[in-house]
Amino acid sequence: MERKNNLVVQGVISKEEFTQNWLQVLTEFLSGSKGFYILLLLSSLIVFISAMFGVNAMYIGYSHVYGIYREIPWGILISGYVFFVVISTGLSIISSIGHVFGVKSLIPIGKRAIYLSIVTLFAGFMVIFFDVENPFRMAIWNALSPNLTSNIWWMGTLYSISLIFMIFEFLLILLSKHRYATIFGFLTLISKVLAISNLGAVFGMLYGRDFWYGPFIPIYLIASAISSGCTALIFFTYLGYRIRNERLDKSMELALQVVGKIWALSLAILTFIVFWKIITGLVGSEAQRLAIRELMFGKYAPNFWFFEIFLGLITPFFLLFVSKFRNINQMFAASLLSFIGIFFMRVDMVVIGQIVSHFFEYNVTDFPVILTYKPTMHEIMLIIGACAFCVFSFLIGEKVFKGHHTEIH
Repeated sequence: MERKNNLVVQGVISKEEFTQNWLQVLTEFLSGSKGFYILLLLSSLIVFISAMFGVNAMYIGYSHVYGIYREIPWGILISGYVFFVVISTGLSIISSIGHVFGVKSLIPIGKRAIYLSIVTLFAGFMVIFFDVENPFRMAIWNALSPNLTSNIWWMGTLYSISLIFMIFEFLLILLSKHRYATIFGFLTLISKVLAISNLGAVFGMLYGRDFWYGPFIPIYLIASAISSGCTALIFFTYLGYRIRNERLDKSMELALQVVGKIWALSLAILTFIVFWKIITGLVGSEAQRLAIRELMFGKYAPNFWFFEIFLGLITPFFLLFVSKFRNINQMFAASLLSFIGIFFMRVDMVVIGQIVSHFFEYNVTDFPVILTYKPTMHEIMLIIGACAFCVFSFLIGEKVFKGHHTEIH
């Protein structure tokens, strides 16, 4: 009896207890509603179909099935990669406020935030896997022949390291080893901030692309990460409680109110950055002015004014203000619209930086000044598949981890 008590104190469980715990998990998983299993089956089917599109693209050749070409080598898949990894970074930043820095009002959302951060980072890796012509060779030579002067090498390496840190952090939280989980949470935060600033440098240090070049992109992505993380937390937390048919407890309501206030602040900062990016661009180089005019008044104007500005910035801020950070239904509606707007922000950022031809300054008359890009069905299906993967993993997580309830420690 004394030895058993010692094992309990030390956090070691017996074989019987381990089996019983997993039987409880299985029972919990099988207790879902009909709608839960339909959504689970549908999302898994979409993931499978999109994977087949990806395999088909690898077999036929990316240049034949993707809408990219020599002058515009980065398309919607790069936008999707940025979309998912920025959300992942934002989730890590928000979770660290409570989990690492001890703001107790945010601790209840920490466990779900870390789990979703892992999921969205995996989704980003899935998208970039099918964008690289030979992903297996890339992974091998990334380790065997590192290029320390390459921003892209640092980006992939830092995000891979942060993924390892996050997995350990989440496992330690599950084992109630909060002291050690906090250490890995801090390491995750550092690696994620370095990774996203480096991602911004991938764009901002391209001297030949005037629309990107400069210090705005890294700062923009940090602010956007916080906004995206808040969006994801409100969206998935609301859905999680609806799926489990539970009411929000007081601690979770308080946590979402704090997240909503952080979100509103980040939206204001993001709007400020976008405004000054446009203003400075309009008095910049000729190539920069052409890109911004195409964004604001050309074929990409609906993307910018309706999706990016109206749905992504103005409407969520208005709904948060009207909700007074208390009406969860209005906050959820804001997060849903914001998700749509955020994706178009990523598309605009990636594509607009490439649409101005390098040849316009040489007065080459038989080559267009403004280039065009249209995503193909293969590219669209891969983005849909990554989103479906997030939904599938979210549903699994809500059941297996019982709603990610976290005790304040």
